[in-house]
Amino acid sequence: MTAQIKYAYLKDRTWLYRRNWPVDVALVIGSRAMKQSLKTGNAATARVRAAEVNASFERVVSEVRERAEDALSATEVSTGHPEWSAASQTALQHLRATLEPSEAGVIYRRERQVERVPSSELARAYLEKRSRELRHGGFKSVRYSVELFASKYGDREVTAFTRAEGREFLELVAQLSPTVGRSVDASQRRIWAQVNHRLDWCVYEGHLEANPFRSVRFDQKVRSNPYAVPTDAEVVRLLGAYEPVLRPLLLICLLSGMRAGEAAGLLREDLVSKGQQGLFFHVRPNTVRLLKTLTAERLVPVHPELVPVLAGLPSTGQLFPDLTVNCVTKRFTELGRQSQLERPGLVFHSTRKWFVTQCERAEVPEPWTASLVGHQSARSENGLTYGIYSAGISDEQKRSIVDQIRLPTGMGVS
Repeated sequence: MTAQIKYAYLKDRTWLYRRNWPVDVALVIGSRAMKQSLKTGNAATARVRAAEVNASFERVVSEVRERAEDALSATEVSTGHPEWSAASQTALQHLRATLEPSEAGVIYRRERQVERVPSSELARAYLEKRSRELRHGGFKSVRYSVELFASKYGDREVTAFTRAEGREFLELVAQLSPTVGRSVDASQRRIWAQVNHRLDWCVYEGHLEANPFRSVRFDQKVRSNPYAVPTDAEVVRLLGAYEPVLRPLLLICLLSGMRAGEAAGLLREDLVSKGQQGLFFHVRPNTVRLLKTLTAERLVPVHPELVPVLAGLPSTGQLFPDLTVNCVTKRFTELGRQSQLERPGLVFHSTRKWFVTQCERAEVPEPWTASLVGHQSARSENGLTYGIYSAGISDEQKRSIVDQIRLPTGMGVS
């Protein structure tokens, strides 16, 4: 359950503070509420910072009211005077000017001032920020989405956006080519979400009062378009083709269920001995690559048929120094073309599905398979309880599962 913090709420893993100004104070400050990020996702830290901001809020209210009384009492105009409206406005401007050096003035300038900045400039600033926060693969997706939006609306001021632009952009996104991703609908949903996240950032930074696209519904239904599972005959043809660079990695992924990036980033020190249980891959973040999720860190037994394969790889450092995920993808595509295996959905990641399929056919319990391939177990309804109370399967159980996986008949590693 999410922690409750007065005047604060959790959005996109960051706590945000919002508290409405009293009506008389809002008139002076020119904003309905005090809004700012608490710059943390930790509830305990957010609670402390929210208390500090609350104290600041109270000081501002007190100061505004004191100065308002002084400024307005100094305005010598009567209620019936024809220039009362102009004089009151002058007094209000004078009050705001007197607040500028104070804490209230700082908040006033941040909340009130909405710069008229072209959308393209804010897009560049947002992408610079996200490039420092995201891994390369994740940032590429964000950059594509934000630049796609900027290519159409980059010359407009961000304050000019309305629901009409949101609906128009969704219609254009729906016309994207299928080449943008393995699932067109999922790609469209991701683009829409990332564009909204960028506009939310504009709100947090004070360039917008609200995200005008939040009320535009994404009605497109996401259709599943999963990777294909290689047949035994296809595995035989892939391993039978002469591809000395990719073949060791292909074998490792087939017999361990590792992702391409996990296997390509293995170091010699990621191979650990577990005594009688033999050699294990320790899939963990290292100097070469990080991992996709927290559950991706795991120990996977080295299949007996992989022992001679590993003996032929570098004895120190990276096992595959010349392979990146991009290189693996391209080589696999070329290998499939040479082997006349260009079935839709058949990609290198399909090796992972082949491993999971072999586990399923061997009647391995789903949570056990999940622990081997680095997935969160789907055994519990909320996906959390089982992981909290279970210490996971033993090394012996892992070894018994991996050892029973067999390459198709007649297809050894030699």
